[in-house]
Amino acid sequence: MDNRRVKKGASVTTRRMIAYIVLILVTFLCLFWFYVLFINATRGHSDLTRGFTLIPGGFALKNWDSLMHSSQPVLLGMRNSLIISICTAVLSTYFSTMTAYAIHAYTFKIRNAMFTFILAVMMIPTQVVALGFIQLMGKMKLMDTYIPLIIPAVAAPATFFYMKQYMESALPMALLEAARIDGSGEFRTFNSIVLPLMKPAIAVQAIFTFVANWNNYFTPALVLTTDNKKTLPILIAQLRSADFLKFDMGQVYMMIAFSIFPVIVVYLILSKHIVGGVAVGAVKG
Repeated sequence: MDNRRVKKGASVTTRRMIAYIVLILVTFLCLFWFYVLFINATRGHSDLTRGFTLIPGGFALKNWDSLMHSSQPVLLGMRNSLIISICTAVLSTYFSTMTAYAIHAYTFKIRNAMFTFILAVMMIPTQVVALGFIQLMGKMKLMDTYIPLIIPAVAAPATFFYMKQYMESALPMALLEAARIDGSGEFRTFNSIVLPLMKPAIAVQAIFTFVANWNNYFTPALVLTTDNKKTLPILIAQLRSADFLKFDMGQVYMMIAFSIFPVIVVYLILSKHIVGGVAVGAVKG
């Protein structure tokens, strides 16, 4: 009996060590490229053409000064990207959660058909409907504004599907029935009971939505034409497309590194809700 316990303990320890080694390796592979980016942001154009090095350069301030005095309105691009990304993340997660709640909490004839239709919409690529979308925005005189980039984000089938699946395991119908018996209205139930329970899922989808819109180049490039309204991905593309004599790799790397900081901050703010949700799920399990 003791030998079995010893063997079982050794087996568990071995599996745990393997898991730790794999996690350390994956973490290193994920973080290494960020390190490469920030190292390259501190190097000059001539140094970058010679190849990669692990040692930081001394051109960080020069690259930053060159970026700030370039023809690209970098700070305005940061502001524009923040406005669009924050608004889309808030609207997408809130209304997708509300839609998922309606499908989950109510029973009506076309519920399954609506669920299938929303999933079918998720399969349509953005590029397929881009021409019709641009024509519609032109007729509505909304071109070169943020409205076409923010309002359509309310309809987010992928976010809705994730919220719906999370509700299946985290939102018992008995809790909703108890709230209704106590006289709670539907909006109050949704805002006071459902949203707090959905915090981990909302945090995950807020991060995904924020990053997706922060990195989005295709739609803003079609809609925005004024330089002061363009987002960072457009400005980075314009900076990289400069002619050979004006192209500065150090400046480009500095701009890319500068554009990553808001994403890191958003993740650090919302990650505690993700960890908390995982812990709650583990306790329930």
